[in-house]
Amino acid sequence: MDPSLYKDFKTSRGFNYHYLAVAPTQDLPYLLFVHGFPSTSYDWRHQVAYFKNLGYGLIVPDMLGYGGTSIPTDPEVYRKSLICKDIIEVLDAEGIKQCIVVGHDWGSILTARLADLYEDRFLAFAFIGGGYTGPRTEFNMEQALALTKKLVGYELIGYWKFFSEPDAPELIEKNFDSFFSMVYAEDAALWKTDLAPTGTLRAWLESGKTTAVGSWISEEERRFHTKELLEGGIAGPLCWYKVLLSGSSSDDDKGVPVRSPAISKPVFLAAANRDVVAIAKLQIHGTTQACPNLTVREFDAGHWLHLEKKDEVNHELGAWLDTVLASASE
Repeated sequence: MDPSLYKDFKTSRGFNYHYLAVAPTQDLPYLLFVHGFPSTSYDWRHQVAYFKNLGYGLIVPDMLGYGGTSIPTDPEVYRKSLICKDIIEVLDAEGIKQCIVVGHDWGSILTARLADLYEDRFLAFAFIGGGYTGPRTEFNMEQALALTKKLVGYELIGYWKFFSEPDAPELIEKNFDSFFSMVYAEDAALWKTDLAPTGTLRAWLESGKTTAVGSWISEEERRFHTKELLEGGIAGPLCWYKVLLSGSSSDDDKGVPVRSPAISKPVFLAAANRDVVAIAKLQIHGTTQACPNLTVREFDAGHWLHLEKKDEVNHELGAWLDTVLASASE
């Protein structure tokens, strides 16, 4: 990622957003790429190279809490509607009236909320891994854990509880190699036993366990990514989870319109068949219910499919973009 392509913008909330900005070189729209946890704009390096070469415009921010963007540690400022407004202000600063948004992980959740709140600002929506999730005005963690265990046989989001605990940032930073190897594990199935169920990630870190990191991340990439995350600290990124468990996110969602269909514009879902948290069949089902103009592609990959299967994901995403633009020009 070329540092010379980055800009900085201060939002009306007073937060600085650091983002890669590339103008289109063809008669093509801008693509807005939104990363998740624990990542930075660097997470999209393969997509940036591919779509820049095709002539698309690109806006790729370090999201709030990461990299060169502000890193507040108050969970309240991480409400999704507020971050969506930040992103719209970045687009306004660049003079972008409409674009196509692509999200992964937390970026998928934010993509859904951008659709709910600002659908007119986008031509289409792409979800990588996690699909569309509508507003949730009530959230009970224990009920969610029990439901997911009933549905798939194990708790899916027990690690959210650990991420909300006061000592989580220090424990992660102190055992970062252990943390990184689990989050980016070559063996995606480890998440089922040592990340998703309540208490397992804490136990993994406290024992200092490590496992093989995905072969789709080079040593140089790992060093860069580690440096980016540790320099900013983990307290900010964990606020994306804390605001959920505090109840503030549910309060925030009370102001989000509920529509049927949720998104009428074109939607792309890249589902990962080996992701044991964002389970493909559940993501496909939920997104199909909410988005009638949906294209689904499945990949033999874990959670980080846009890294692990970068060429396949880029090709399928690019092919879908072609159909979206062809339909828009008719």
